[in-house]
Amino acid sequence: MAEAAIMASDGLWRKLRSEAQRAAAADPVFGQALAGAILAHDDLAAALADLIGQRLGRSAAEHARFASFARDAFRSRPDLIETASRDLQSIALRDPAIAELLPPWLHYKGYVALQAFRVSHWLWHGGQIDAALLFQNEASNVLQVSIHPAASVGAGVYLDHATGIVIGAHVVIGDDVTILQNVSIGRRSELPTRSPRIGRGVYIGGGATILGDIAIGDFAKIGADTLLTSDVPAGCTAVGNPARLTNCPEPASVA
Repeated sequence: MAEAAIMASDGLWRKLRSEAQRAAAADPVFGQALAGAILAHDDLAAALADLIGQRLGRSAAEHARFASFARDAFRSRPDLIETASRDLQSIALRDPAIAELLPPWLHYKGYVALQAFRVSHWLWHGGQIDAALLFQNEASNVLQVSIHPAASVGAGVYLDHATGIVIGAHVVIGDDVTILQNVSIGRRSELPTRSPRIGRGVYIGGGATILGDIAIGDFAKIGADTLLTSDVPAGCTAVGNPARLTNCPEPASVA
């Protein structure tokens, strides 16, 4: 399994470099930026650590510090690079506006915000609480995405547009989830330690709010501006404020 993961990320890295080389040849001015962002690095981990440092750091010293934390995380947890590969591939698969890997790597702030979260999650569970919260704070300030380091987020996740996304502590998000802009997911005040659990392949529309000790089943859809405080069975669509269920595989209702 580990060997297959390394091969997958290596293959993505070769494809990303190939796209960067073609773009640099077509536009030498743009190619100078690509040289520093991709072509100067030996592997995906080095390029991703530099990308995180560039986007979060507002000075050369901050850039170096954030990149150093990321390199430490990737050395300790090589599976984070495979997860980053799946996240990048998920954008190319699910965003109809693109067909390559280079545009989301260079321009999609949701991608880099998610990878910064993954470093913060590693720091949090390694006892480096202040550093983890620093990552969260800077991603919120610079990228307008705030994911608490204690949240759990699966692979192949796509933060589309990625402005105004807030994900609280202890939220659990499964693989292959798509989250649009201005989505809030977290606990309700009367349940301080219980947060939503979101299954695989869920789609969450812009402006949705998901609160409390609830479960959203695999491949459910949450409509734009929906206020959700109850469970959603697998495959159902929840819309409205308060939410109601529709298009369920079997008859269902919000409890």
